[in-house]
Amino acid sequence: MQQGDGTEAQVTWEDQQNINRFGRLNNRLHELDEEIKLAKEANENLDDAGNELILSDEDVVRFQIGEVFAHMPREDVETKLEQMKEDAAKKLERLEEEKESIVAQMAELKKILYGKFKDAINLEED
Repeated sequence: MQQGDGTEAQVTWEDQQNINRFGRLNNRLHELDEEIKLAKEANENLDDAGNELILSDEDVVRFQIGEVFAHMPREDVETKLEQMKEDAAKKLERLEEEKESIVAQMAELKKILYGKFKDAINLEED
């Protein structure tokens, strides 16, 4: 592999493994971005449902389970909705923690790979 100063850098097996690992982490990062976006939308939808439930004056409300609606007592729906909000918030937090971990791992790999290959390798998104 040619470096910018005209010298050739040898790509070792370990270097190739680091490059491959960086690629896998980058793919996972893009997947996580999409999952986080969907999780945020789900949280917003649950908040909206909670707000609508507060405005409702009915004792029995329709609650969607899968693709069907079931008539359930309002208190049961409130309890279920709060549990769903907690679960969605935990999922979002877990996804964001995983993203932070991946970003840190990618930064470390960039440092290693750029240290060896300088401008002969491009690890940046265009």
